[in-house]
Amino acid sequence: MRLDKYLKVSRLIKRRTVANEACDAGRVLLNDKVARASADVKAGDVITIQFGNKEVKVKVLSVQETVRKEEAKEMFEYL
Repeated sequence: MRLDKYLKVSRLIKRRTVANEACDAGRVLLNDKVARASADVKAGDVITIQFGNKEVKVKVLSVQETVRKEEAKEMFEYL
């Protein structure tokens, strides 16, 4: 699954366009490397998102095309 879509489906970022912009600005790292929005995400990957002076680091547990709001938190774990 594309990185921008994963960020939206997992609800780490609310909208896909915002996820795209964050990737273009270099604020999203996939396994400690700056990632493009089209990067492929799979279980076991580590995603780091920089929001200003705050940093969110998560490990991907599962990749699903669609998921209900309550189940979105089960797609990743905070590190």
